[in-house]
Amino acid sequence: MAPVPDPRARARIRRRVLDWYAAAGRPLAFRATADPWAILVSEVMAQQTQAARAAAAWTGFIAAYPTPAALAAAPPAEVLRAWRGLGYNRRAIALQRTASAIVHDHAGVVPRDLDDLQGLPGVGPYTARAVAALAFGRRVGAVDTNVRRVLGRAFFGGTADAAGGRSAGALQVLADELAPPRRPSLWTHALMDIGATLCRVRAPRCAACPLRPWCAWAASSQPDDADRTLVRAVTPRAPFARPTRGFETTSRWLRGRILDRLRDLDDGTWMRFGEAIGTHDAAAVARALGALERDGLVELRRATVPEARLPHP
Repeated sequence: MAPVPDPRARARIRRRVLDWYAAAGRPLAFRATADPWAILVSEVMAQQTQAARAAAAWTGFIAAYPTPAALAAAPPAEVLRAWRGLGYNRRAIALQRTASAIVHDHAGVVPRDLDDLQGLPGVGPYTARAVAALAFGRRVGAVDTNVRRVLGRAFFGGTADAAGGRSAGALQVLADELAPPRRPSLWTHALMDIGATLCRVRAPRCAACPLRPWCAWAASSQPDDADRTLVRAVTPRAPFARPTRGFETTSRWLRGRILDRLRDLDDGTWMRFGEAIGTHDAAAVARALGALERDGLVELRRATVPEARLPHP
């Protein structure tokens, strides 16, 4: 278990990280708002999507659905169209369910309490803590994939246990203790940016990282050329070359193409899907349609040639 730095060390760490963020943080559009609903939307959008792409889509989405009530009342097909380009389309429907829960259970207001936030459908520990810190100034550590990597490397030496298993709780304790009592929102953004721009999985930019003086992983690697040495530490040589599939061969790609075709139709219009799409034959298309139906993303009429449409009231 990694020790929590003492109060003086925590103060120095916070100062270095926040100074770095003031000079080098990413100017993403959604960081200009303090509205809890807008922040919740941004956090859901940024899951599994590059932050810059999420920020570009967020502006239009919030303009269309400025409150939980607006999104809860929208036709699902309209919401799926507004989500176009973000991928992982189940998040759009999950976010609409979240909005409905906020309307029905919290009088249309995003709750402040951490347990209430985590009780919302589709909101996990990370998203709940991120909203608590960013919207309500709560001193909590939001641990996403990037932050887990940053803290795991710096204070756990980059061991596998830092990302999960028995050390997951210890890492969350560390994240909460490091969060400053003031400006926890800036701290949250700063750690995310360090993970996204410096402490990357490959080609980390250790020399530029404000956490370098405390980083056990960098110290143990003893890099003369940090980028090159640490890349080898996280990218072991494979015993043999493994072929990689192109994205166009995946079911995720196919599902996205089906939804994009349906998004281009008028509300309530059915489309026949009896032919191959890209490298996917008609049977694969039918399986993808069934999966989309189970996720609540399409309505399906099964016949000799299946027909589908976006969810219709």
